[in-house]
Amino acid sequence: MKEEPQKEHQWLQKLVGDWTYETEAAMEPGQPPEKLPGSETVHSLDGLWTVAQGQGEMPGGGTATMIMTLGYNPQRNRYVGTWIGSMMTHLWIYNGSLDAAGKVLTLESEGPSFAGDGKMANYQDLIEFIGDDHRTLTSRVRGDDGTWNQFMTAHYWRKK
Repeated sequence: MKEEPQKEHQWLQKLVGDWTYETEAAMEPGQPPEKLPGSETVHSLDGLWTVAQGQGEMPGGGTATMIMTLGYNPQRNRYVGTWIGSMMTHLWIYNGSLDAAGKVLTLESEGPSFAGDGKMANYQDLIEFIGDDHRTLTSRVRGDDGTWNQFMTAHYWRKK
């Protein structure tokens, strides 16, 4: 059984390629954000999935490796995927949707709370294409009051 890519899968193919990025993240409230560089390579698996592997500097020093998978499940009418990083043991499972304009993919997930209290929190990663060769990844966490609090933005530029 071979499934054929649909228009939602084609949107994901825009991610395919070699990228450099700069992350800007505020690791603690009240502290200035840090800017950290990295690179990422994204491959396609027969037009149905994308697999991204990135490496970048970590706050406080050291390097991390990250792997993201993204696909589209037509039965659920949702984008699906995973994210893992060498700096943590949590497997992030994505469930998302594309906005009506076809510009922003919002990926929802659940992960460990920043409070370090053993509780889980709701997160979103938003992928937005600014142009064919420039995209952003914005991460935010839902606060106890229900508002989304942005804590990280990365700008990706396609290598030429």
